[in-house]
Amino acid sequence: MAAQANRKRDYAPPSIPDRLYFKIGDVARLCGVESYVLRFWESQFPQLKPNKSGTGQRLYRRRDVELALEIKRLVHAEGYTLSGARGVLEQEQRRPGKRASGSLEPEAALQQSAGQMKQLDGVAAVIGHARAELREIANLLAASEPQPARRRNRLTAISAATGTLFPS
Repeated sequence: MAAQANRKRDYAPPSIPDRLYFKIGDVARLCGVESYVLRFWESQFPQLKPNKSGTGQRLYRRRDVELALEIKRLVHAEGYTLSGARGVLEQEQRRPGKRASGSLEPEAALQQSAGQMKQLDGVAAVIGHARAELREIANLLAASEPQPARRRNRLTAISAATGTLFPS
């Protein structure tokens, strides 16, 4: 039997024309799929949400076209299932500062890690302060004998020797 073709095929994305909006037929031609496939992808991928005109015509923006091309690459060239491709796209959305190639730029990585360290230090300080306060509360509650409430006398007794309210 002949050698099976590699599942991962070479994929070169087409160039996207410089336009504000694209109709579904234009996007279908760019992606090389039928328009019903794009409509189905809209139901499967929450990120793919084209605007609709007053007449109901789907109007894709450039980022929608790029997302459709990415979905096609993942499904057709990489061999992902639709749910697998959805997972990959959700992971990419959660990672800010990523380039299209998938690796962080060195400066962005350093800034991101420094920012994360500062944020973690701040969180650790808040948690430490909360723990100390909780320990104090627990110690007060665990005391075997309740501490009497301190009362202050609001009225001053009149001393019999002077006979006045204000001592001199």
